[in-house]
Amino acid sequence: MSLIFDFFFEQYSGYETIDIALESIAIIFGFLSVWYSKQNKVLVFPTGMISTIIFVYLLLKWELLGDMMINGYYFIMSVYGWFVWTRKVDETHVTPISRSTKKENVASVFIFFATLLFVFIVYKTFDKWTSWVAYIDTITTAIFFVGMWLMARRKIENWIYWIVGDIISVPLYFYKGFTLTSLQYLVFTIIAIFGYLAWKKTLNSNQQTA
Repeated sequence: MSLIFDFFFEQYSGYETIDIALESIAIIFGFLSVWYSKQNKVLVFPTGMISTIIFVYLLLKWELLGDMMINGYYFIMSVYGWFVWTRKVDETHVTPISRSTKKENVASVFIFFATLLFVFIVYKTFDKWTSWVAYIDTITTAIFFVGMWLMARRKIENWIYWIVGDIISVPLYFYKGFTLTSLQYLVFTIIAIFGYLAWKKTLNSNQQTA
């Protein structure tokens, strides 16, 4: 049992207690945010903002620029998403769940490749393009940027991006030494799958009653 514990959590032996506590708090609010997203509730955004602002601080301290940018972007898009989700499209209805339009699909492709270029430039500027991890970081950042943009617009396709990005992030964060965050992404993957199924059910129901 001790060997198993050491394998998963030995990375934390050199961390400050306050940082471990902050990571745990950020993870709790991250879970809440993804759960509220699955439930199609606007609380996804305030809980997500708490989680991301903590991670921005921690990741800046740990010099993980790609991950920090992801969370900073999440915070900004959460403000935008909060507005979109609560904006009334008529006198009684707010923005509903829908599928991406052709224009939004083109925008998603643009965001993906623009993010790849942006992260590459940042990593090269700060001399962080030093291992294969940088390549994976760049790809996951682009995936999550698109996923967050689509979620803010209440598009069902956002879950596909979350699922792919979460699956990649599980071993990636464990390799980086953040076991708790790795486990968080494992749970995120499961919730994202159920989130997609729940949103699809709601979308089909809305189309049938339209």
